[in-house]
Amino acid sequence: MKIHLVDGTYELFRSHFGAPPKKSPDGREVGATLGLMRSLLLLLNNPEVTHVAVAFDHVIESFRNKLYAGYKTGAGVDPLLMAQFALAEQAAKMLGLTVWSMVKFEADDALATAAARFKTDKSVKQIVLCSPDKDLTQIVDGKRVVCWDRRREILMDEAGVAEKFGVKPESIPDYLGLVGDSADGYPGIPGWGAKSTAAVLAKFKHIEAIPKDPKKLPLGLGRATTLIENLQNHYDDALLFRELSTLRRDVPLKEKLDDLKWRGAHPRLKKFCHELGDERIPERITFWR
Repeated sequence: MKIHLVDGTYELFRSHFGAPPKKSPDGREVGATLGLMRSLLLLLNNPEVTHVAVAFDHVIESFRNKLYAGYKTGAGVDPLLMAQFALAEQAAKMLGLTVWSMVKFEADDALATAAARFKTDKSVKQIVLCSPDKDLTQIVDGKRVVCWDRRREILMDEAGVAEKFGVKPESIPDYLGLVGDSADGYPGIPGWGAKSTAAVLAKFKHIEAIPKDPKKLPLGLGRATTLIENLQNHYDDALLFRELSTLRRDVPLKEKLDDLKWRGAHPRLKKFCHELGDERIPERITFWR
């Protein structure tokens, strides 16, 4: 079997910016939620999709905000989108899917934990992380755990991660710690761009293993000298940023593998969609509990 682990927060954001806005009969904006449901139904209509879980950031903030003040928050997020966070979780549950609602941790942490837990099961052929988020590439393992960008139809295995970033999955947290991640709100280390970071980590794998002697770096001496000086001057920041980018694999998920099996949508979905002003979604569902 394959397990499909969906980044529900990404899907909701994608629907908000990609699907047309729509008001429910009671005046609420529900376009992103309806778009999310249509996206999830498209996934569920694939006969290969049998075991599914969806993780959401119930709130944007997490434990990482306590580690670094500049880490991403809900500030600036469209209130019309924020208002649909809880509604989106409810929609996924109405579809009969396992939902992980994250408060202390982030959605990616839940996906990472589930991948680490279930990939050891012999009955699992492959785990598909449904998200283009580069953070999740650190979880990729050979062809057994892969990332799938559903919008662009790009499937990325371990070789694909190395081709795109120049480093293996195990070095992705170090890579992001040095390069930074503007989407998550941390800047990285001055001067450490994608190409130079990839060249260094491809050889040394982790920040601690990077030598202080610039002559040992696979770069020009002048460039290497600058990078080493910057790293030494911001070494604690580099380790902190790496910690921010490292996904947790200890989220207390209670579900077992069989709990992820999709057994059809709940009958209550019809009333739920009626309240949102969309009668067509239930018509597309052929599998009900």
